[in-house]
Amino acid sequence: MESLSLFEEPSYTLIAGVDEAGRGPLAGEVYAAAVILNPACPIKGLTDSKKLSETKREALAVEIKQKALAWHIASSSVEEIDTLNILQATMLAMTRAVEGLSTRPELVIIDGNRIPKQLQLPARAIVKGDLTEPAISAASILAKTARDAALLQLHEQYPEYAFDQHKGYGTALHLQRLQQYGASPVHRRSFGPVKKILKIEK
Repeated sequence: MESLSLFEEPSYTLIAGVDEAGRGPLAGEVYAAAVILNPACPIKGLTDSKKLSETKREALAVEIKQKALAWHIASSSVEEIDTLNILQATMLAMTRAVEGLSTRPELVIIDGNRIPKQLQLPARAIVKGDLTEPAISAASILAKTARDAALLQLHEQYPEYAFDQHKGYGTALHLQRLQQYGASPVHRRSFGPVKKILKIEK
């Protein structure tokens, strides 16, 4: 792994943007996506997924999958989150996303301030890169829409927790349902509010 500045090597053409979704929630897997955009097929409206409406995110996700040179979505399981910790599980999901690309990138740019140690490619971390780098914005949109879809599936399995409304985040509604029903198999046992519930259950 090599960490460098984009400005030191202006000749890169295959640049993969990487971002994650779901580090903060109390339940579900953490997701990451990697995207290599096609300069010949620009996509309008790319920005941080959190700044877009659900409808706009979904539409852009379809367009990204159609127009990108390569894209891949990966995740780390709840078990991996609890075993490794959320940071390392996120780094693992990011590495899996890059490794799953059908085209090998020459450079990987990652939202945030950390580069996965497992990544065997030149890489650069960019704070708030999802606002400034279109490839990272595209990755944030794919990761977010994939995770939201996964939480809707979890809602079908565990409707009592209302995952469709809070997507696993620690809202008042989610905490109330946690207290009422206890922790499910998809709750992150290493996270404080879930730990607290598990202690009460013992």
